Amino acid sequence: MSNFSKVSVAQDARTELHDKLSLTGAEVSINNLPAGASIPFVHAHKNNEEIYGILSGKGKAVIDGETVELAAGDWLRIAPAGKRQFFAAEDSGISYICIQVKENSLGDYTAADAVVPEA
Repeated sequence: MSNFSKVSVAQDARTELHDKLSLTGAEVSINNLPAGASIPFVHAHKNNEEIYGILSGKGKAVIDGETVELAAGDWLRIAPAGKRQFFAAEDSGISYICIQVKENSLGDYTAADAVVPEA
């Protein structure tokens, strides 16, 4: 069995990568909203925080009734209880990555979690 998975992502409205990459510690999705479109519901989570990275375009998120303007290059973390909904701008679509992980589950990371194999 290989120690990696690779997949190419089309410009679909939503691509969930947990099945495609056999993810075991995070949910990752790529999302594309055309100009003027929105996610048709407000939602929150029980345990998982979400990290959003805006890949292209612009729009906004409404979180607990507060509007947050979004543009390419922005990153946003939302706590599980935050009630959220996303909207593309009227004149621009928006593409973003959403990374969902259990809040407070991060232990070691980067160099602290690295293992350098012996030569």
